[in-house]
Amino acid sequence: MNLSQITHPNQLHGLSISELQDIARQIREKHLQTVATIGGHLGSGLGVVELTLGLYQTLDLNCDKVIWDVGHQAYPHKLLTGRYHCFHTLRQKDGIAGYLNRGESQFDHFGAGHASTSISAALGMALARDIKGENFKTVAVIGDGSLTGGMALEAINHAGSLPKTNLLVVLNDNKMSISENVGALSSHLNKLRFSAPVELLQKLEEQFETLTHIDSVPELNRLKQGVKRLLVPKMGAVFEELGFTYIGPIDGHNLEELIATFSHAHQLTGPVLVHVVTVKGKGYEIAEKQQINYHAQSKFDLATGKAITSSKPKPPSYSKVFGETLTKIAKSNPKVIGITAAMSTGTGLDILQKQLPGQYFDVGIAEQHAVTLAAGLASEGMRPVATIYSTFLQRAYDQIIHDVCIQNLPVFFCMDRAGIVGADGPTHQGMYDIAYLRCIPNMVLMAPKDEAELQQMLVTGINYTNSPIAMRYPRGNGYGVPLKEEGWEPLPIGKAEILRHGDDVLMVAYGSMVYPALQVAADLSTQGIEATVINARFAKPLDADLILPLAKKFGRLFTLEEGCLIGGFGSALAEALLDNHVVVPVIRIGVPDQLVEHATPEESQLDLGLTSSQIVERVKKEVQLQLAVQVLRDDSFVQKTTAVVIGL
Repeated sequence: MNLSQITHPNQLHGLSISELQDIARQIREKHLQTVATIGGHLGSGLGVVELTLGLYQTLDLNCDKVIWDVGHQAYPHKLLTGRYHCFHTLRQKDGIAGYLNRGESQFDHFGAGHASTSISAALGMALARDIKGENFKTVAVIGDGSLTGGMALEAINHAGSLPKTNLLVVLNDNKMSISENVGALSSHLNKLRFSAPVELLQKLEEQFETLTHIDSVPELNRLKQGVKRLLVPKMGAVFEELGFTYIGPIDGHNLEELIATFSHAHQLTGPVLVHVVTVKGKGYEIAEKQQINYHAQSKFDLATGKAITSSKPKPPSYSKVFGETLTKIAKSNPKVIGITAAMSTGTGLDILQKQLPGQYFDVGIAEQHAVTLAAGLASEGMRPVATIYSTFLQRAYDQIIHDVCIQNLPVFFCMDRAGIVGADGPTHQGMYDIAYLRCIPNMVLMAPKDEAELQQMLVTGINYTNSPIAMRYPRGNGYGVPLKEEGWEPLPIGKAEILRHGDDVLMVAYGSMVYPALQVAADLSTQGIEATVINARFAKPLDADLILPLAKKFGRLFTLEEGCLIGGFGSALAEALLDNHVVVPVIRIGVPDQLVEHATPEESQLDLGLTSSQIVERVKKEVQLQLAVQVLRDDSFVQKTTAVVIGL
């Protein structure tokens, strides 16, 4: 059978092992060709091809439900569920999503962009099934990296207390999240991979089953359970003690073993965990050898594995500048501690890890723990720098409020990927951090206009110990401005700067929108409109002493931000004006109340009205409207004056 002919996963039923192996080969070919051409996540999907085929061979996907964790590993799932012919549109505007999307397919039963959610969602579906008296299988597929997330452990704890609720958890164990896994759970899984297989246990269990009335004889039943505990490997025993029936570890690339194991697991009652060992990047030798680098890739040459890049050199990324600068600061200040939640390479903290491992902690996919760990460090006089993507920091909101802000501990939050991030779609857009942080007492918020100002803000945040402080910065490359190797000066808290003077328009921009604001001002100047441009630097506290008098002078102002308008930077300025009895129009330019779907950042900016040319047109219309209103007011004054004179 050709992969292109599969429109429903039930078409896998009845295929021989050799036919399934041929489908596996085709999946890998399509997966590799697509990601090499347009970019995307690579290693995880290649590693679960046989797991997906073996699982779907044993399920009726007309009714049974498979819930995938994260979505990195779900590319084979997409290829087997009717999306082969549109797979080339992966992560592109109006194409298929890089993650699970309930609106995209009947087989995407639960959206997944953040990790550690699948067991909770699958358990909820299983409980709903039982309450409604329905009959279908529910399966959660979760990676060992995601198992470090507290939410997954909470779900396991709950599921294990429900012995009558049928739930299958498939643990896809490839020893990796994005980077190498960390922590005690990972260590236990490593030991388990080298433990004796469970066939002996299964055979002994079969022998026990031949003994009639074994459960009614306490001594025999205790013997059965004791033997079971002795034979289940240490980590498996942990799951058993938590109420799961544990099976594994099994070879995640052996289709015969996978099908037999899943078929057996479906016959068991209560919560079951099947431990499957896979190789991240399986089938593409380069990805197998470089699992961290090939977790995700931009366009690359399949033959060499090398990225296809522009010949024109690019400025360094914000993440790289951040990592290098933080490492230099940390070398002279042993109290500086970098913290990441399984994103060392993405945040640039891998630089700190390599040079100063004693001042670096990777806590795994555990943002809540990362924040409270930072709070504990800060309470003892350390300078913790919690470096977490904007979208992932949302997961630790309670900890930010209770453990950091209420106790007014000087934790420095550094939010990478703030703003529009592109092809990963709505689960990864960093849209909400301004709004969700500025409402919390004691929090200071800042954003650099470029990579050089990021260096200054790093020093500012580390030196500032009066309260928590947070810095947001975008994904991608900087502007190529000169960087300093040392001697960075901290910025005064809450102070903005005027970058350009003009008499017609006032624009106040925050972070990544400062340079676009300068471009808008330059374009307006060619049309006879001169703008004053302010780099706000701080969203909280605002520089009211600078901005409010100028707002009065100009009679209106424009705010520019790369974040949600509701509760965002523009809202902060509007509130400040009202609180100080300055009643002038505020035209807020940012992301409206809508989800930002997967597309290139440039396409998203166009859709959202955030390109320079679109902002120019909006400013011109507002200026023209202001002039028209002024003319009407003047005409009204002339008419009233004339009427009075005639009346006299």
